[in-house]
Amino acid sequence: MNQQNILFTNNTAQAIDTAINNIRPNGIFVLTDKNTAVDVWPQVKAESTMMSEATLITINPGDTNKDLKSATLIWENLINGGATRHSAMICLGGGMITDIGGFTASTFKRGIKFINMPTTLLSAVDAAVGGKTGINFNGLKNEIGVFSPASHVIISTRFFNTLQKRELLSGYAEMLKHGLIDSAATFHKLIDSDPLEIDAGHMLELLKASVEIKRRIVNDDPYEQGIRRALNLGHTAGHALESLAMKKGKPVPHGYAVAWGCIIELILSHTHCGFPTNTLRNAAQYIFSHYGTPDINCSDYQDLLEFMHHDKKNISSECINFTMLSNVGRINIDRTATESEIKTALDIFRDLAGA
Repeated sequence: MNQQNILFTNNTAQAIDTAINNIRPNGIFVLTDKNTAVDVWPQVKAESTMMSEATLITINPGDTNKDLKSATLIWENLINGGATRHSAMICLGGGMITDIGGFTASTFKRGIKFINMPTTLLSAVDAAVGGKTGINFNGLKNEIGVFSPASHVIISTRFFNTLQKRELLSGYAEMLKHGLIDSAATFHKLIDSDPLEIDAGHMLELLKASVEIKRRIVNDDPYEQGIRRALNLGHTAGHALESLAMKKGKPVPHGYAVAWGCIIELILSHTHCGFPTNTLRNAAQYIFSHYGTPDINCSDYQDLLEFMHHDKKNISSECINFTMLSNVGRINIDRTATESEIKTALDIFRDLAGA
């Protein structure tokens, strides 16, 4: 897998023009959702010389629309707009847009180049970086997708002022995960800060440090054969919580589910790998105070287990695969837990949350 060219800058117009000049496509298509098309696209188009002639493709917002229907709509727009194998797509938006945009670009005519321009903290720190693309299918998160890195990722904090509180917190959860797998110093720097009070300059510094953690791991293991699985901390349980919320018709932000998933998996880490109790309690206190608690009870456990069994990381049908930690920064990939152990972890999770 080719390494991504990641640019950290608030001069987004110059960055996008430079990126397009490097690619030299014969046609430019911009994918965004209908909200970003109103809030961000006019500003980007006005400032960028290269974007003024781009063809805009819009889809409905929200992760529930990261599906085959939206993918088909994108492919149809590319065909109707005369796209060729030498065209390029700019994915302007949050993680949903960079996920589905990367997937549709990578499969259109066996692959056209694409540029990710995340407008949310979550997308900047997670979905836009690392080369994972995909769509949801049959109620399962990211069930269909490919590894395909964007040629460029342009990361900026200038669009974050359009974000609601929950969107900032959602992105910060992925940064907390990166802190947990990196070092105690990184993790404590994050939990000593309030993401809603950080100024744009400081946030860009924290964001760059967080992305560099992910980039280092991805470069070592681009196709998730080993250490890259560390980035899945919180995601096996988190995706199950997210899928359950979608099933109930009460979707939750991805980062909230990951934050809760981290606590569930740190509980399993305590049981299996001796993760320290005090650190677990500190993490849980920070997460619950900022992210609240999920709407689950004992009757939801079987649904959660079924969603976890569908996780792509599983090898055995009997046990469920997790990334665990023996301490902050001490990673144990490919650890498994039984259904009984997971139910116990869910009980402890709800006790810590005060359920």
